[in-house]
Amino acid sequence: MNYFRLGVLVVFAAFFSIIGSSSRAAEPGVPILVYHRFDPGKFALTTVTTADFLGQLDWLDQHDYHVIPLQSVAAWLDGRAPQPAARSVVITVDDGHESVYTQLYPIILRRHVKVTLFIYPSAISRASYALTWDQIREMMKSGLVDVQSHTYWHPNFNHERKRLAPDDYRKFVDVQLLRSKQVLEQKLNVRIDQIAWPYGIHNPDLESEAKQAGYVMGYAFAGGFARPGSDQMAVPRIPISGWAHVKGFPALVEQDVARDGGE
Repeated sequence: MNYFRLGVLVVFAAFFSIIGSSSRAAEPGVPILVYHRFDPGKFALTTVTTADFLGQLDWLDQHDYHVIPLQSVAAWLDGRAPQPAARSVVITVDDGHESVYTQLYPIILRRHVKVTLFIYPSAISRASYALTWDQIREMMKSGLVDVQSHTYWHPNFNHERKRLAPDDYRKFVDVQLLRSKQVLEQKLNVRIDQIAWPYGIHNPDLESEAKQAGYVMGYAFAGGFARPGSDQMAVPRIPISGWAHVKGFPALVEQDVARDGGE
């Protein structure tokens, strides 16, 4: 994974998620937070310490936020459910690193917090840094963990499009979208119909291919709140960097609090 590129995306996503809120102040929205890794003591661009994560959950509780399932927001966005209550927030985690099981899972068990994992299955039970299928199944049995797709091996679609001939690129995209869906459904016995775009890279062609592959909703990495009228194949999420700690967390979550029924 290209962490420099991801770092640039995190910084710009956080920036634009804040400055963009004023132009959409009349529209309701829900913040969908995206994490990657968790560590007992070390933080980095895409690694949040467990202490910081606990502090962020405490802040949400203290300010009357409610962590709701991603599926509730998805149902609202496509017209199957009413708007979530004010001060609702969603927690998602990308990639499928083992710290989700060793660090995050014990916390959400104690706090009864629901999360969605976007996983690229090529690494599961194979890469040393990744979760195992048994760990994922155990977490899902708790009723607190939902799983969706993050493509098959987390490619940079822009890079692959430049590298491959058009027909080969089209086949490559099909593999990334279809193979991920098939493997996750087979291994976990769940319906996979949502996708988080690696590095936030998406375009009309990729979105069209995803729809043909059976995905009904996709998630970007560009900051801002999820709200009706946004591209349902590129619903915005807010990246949470280890640099935010607890002090910088409110600026990301509370950007739209006034329009969503807050103080």
